[in-house]
Amino acid sequence: MSQNTAPPRGPAPGSGSGPGSPSSASASWASGGTLFAGVLMLVTGFMDVFQGIAGIAEDDVYTRVGDYVFKFDLTTWGWIHLILGVVLAIAGYGVLKGAEWGRVAGIALASLNILFQFLFLPYQPWWALFSMAISVFVIWALATDEAYGRDETF
Repeated sequence: MSQNTAPPRGPAPGSGSGPGSPSSASASWASGGTLFAGVLMLVTGFMDVFQGIAGIAEDDVYTRVGDYVFKFDLTTWGWIHLILGVVLAIAGYGVLKGAEWGRVAGIALASLNILFQFLFLPYQPWWALFSMAISVFVIWALATDEAYGRDETF
């Protein structure tokens, strides 16, 4: 091999498992997404904590709700968001550290966050929709990361 020739990288072209293959591109996207999901879980957790504090203080940032099937006292919603936010931030830290429990807890807590934000829609509709979209991305990123292997189970 001459000095001007770069050494071959990865498997032969067309084998489907090299750096430019679709599976490799989606795996790197998902791995980067996992890191981003951990950061988003931390941010969403802290925002839920602040949302909970505002609810506990019965602040005027929330929309007045008339008859609503899942209407709780605003203080109750505050405590729900405060506790969920703390646990979500802890799980986000676990995801950033690469812990398997963080990934499993992240999927479960992001699902729970979607449910609670859906029930909280009448109080803050735009923030609830935004938070639900973030949680959907977090679930996707944590569920598709191939660093944990396809054969591992929860």
